[in-house]
Amino acid sequence: MSHPADTPSIPLAPEVLRNATLPDGRRADIHLADGRVATLVDQPDKAGRADGADTGRGPAAGPGSIDLGGALVLPALVDGHAHLDKTLLGAPWQPHPTSATLREHIANERALRASAGVPVADRATALAHRMVSLGTGHVRSHVDIDPDVRLDGLHALVEVREKFRDRLGVQIVAFPQSGVVTAPGVADLLDAALSEGADLIGGLDPAGFDGDVDGQLDIVFGLAERHGAGIDIHLHDGGVTGTRQLRDIAERTAALGLNGTVTVSHAYALGGVDATELDRTATALAGAGVAIMTNGPRHSMPPVLRLRDHGVRVFAGSDNIRDTWWPYGTADMLERATIVGLQGDLMSDAELRHAASMITDEAAAALGLTGYGLAPGCRADLVVIAAGGVPEAVAAHPRRLLVLHRGRVVGPAPETDFPNFPAISVTGGDATAPQGER
Repeated sequence: MSHPADTPSIPLAPEVLRNATLPDGRRADIHLADGRVATLVDQPDKAGRADGADTGRGPAAGPGSIDLGGALVLPALVDGHAHLDKTLLGAPWQPHPTSATLREHIANERALRASAGVPVADRATALAHRMVSLGTGHVRSHVDIDPDVRLDGLHALVEVREKFRDRLGVQIVAFPQSGVVTAPGVADLLDAALSEGADLIGGLDPAGFDGDVDGQLDIVFGLAERHGAGIDIHLHDGGVTGTRQLRDIAERTAALGLNGTVTVSHAYALGGVDATELDRTATALAGAGVAIMTNGPRHSMPPVLRLRDHGVRVFAGSDNIRDTWWPYGTADMLERATIVGLQGDLMSDAELRHAASMITDEAAAALGLTGYGLAPGCRADLVVIAAGGVPEAVAAHPRRLLVLHRGRVVGPAPETDFPNFPAISVTGGDATAPQGER
């Protein structure tokens, strides 16, 4: 990273982020200490003219401060659903395979992953780097557990999680991509996975794939209870078949006292049933504290605002990123909020703010993150965005100017001049954040 000779370098662990626009629109200086937000010092007006000078930059800066020039600061973005082990980033481009059924697609993936030519850990590392550079501070990644790959993918992601521990928080879900009941030995592999580094247990279409709702859910909930683990179940089944399973999951969650630890990912059925069935199911989900993850699919997206009004926590994730499931995906969670907003017809500023919450506060709560946020005492996991406010950040595809994890600069590759946005200026500090691996 280069800087003009007369420009101080970006402090690796800044003490103050000055002239920040907070999510609520206030202008403030954010003081950091020991990897946490220490204090927020409001400026007298939105322009930040605290010293009476018409500069918009407040009082004189101290050592180790970065002047953000009014850029928006959010708590680190949260990707609530990804597949680090599946990505083909870091490997040569692969033509996208077509398939008519879920089982065919799984078979295609199994064949292609053996010929990718780049190890899982290397591909996952490439994706994790991209996530960090775009402001993601926490991700929940599913990892395939099946009779072929067994625990190899899990061990690779545990390695990546440790490698990125100072830049990216990684939760791992043991995901039975080939089924549970119908795949011999998978139940034992899931049990082992929860002992060898997985944080949660997953499931897959208990009715549509395994053909045995009670059989799969008995195993999934039994292992969760035994290991004290959370649950995150993929559910693609549509119509009343899907909503019936959602209520089954809610009933088991409530019975075991697992409120707040169970997620259903996708839940397409919620976007394809009538109002009576939707409201009945939403009431059950809210009562049991079951969260719903959506990536803004092209069809049958759960109705975000209606579920929110029922008290159901809905959050967002990338899902697949450049893999055999689809060739798209950028790992940009602000872009994902845009997609969710477009698919869900979220247009007003208030609705755009809700879309942003699905990749920040709501996602963090669904993942059970502690110390998350932008308040004194919270971890300084932050992203600085070239936008004047939250709605603009969701709608305008802005650049990420600075990414911090536990108070240390981890991305992107900060420069002192960002086109079309006030420059970030630096006072003091003698450590420069490097671009690549540290």
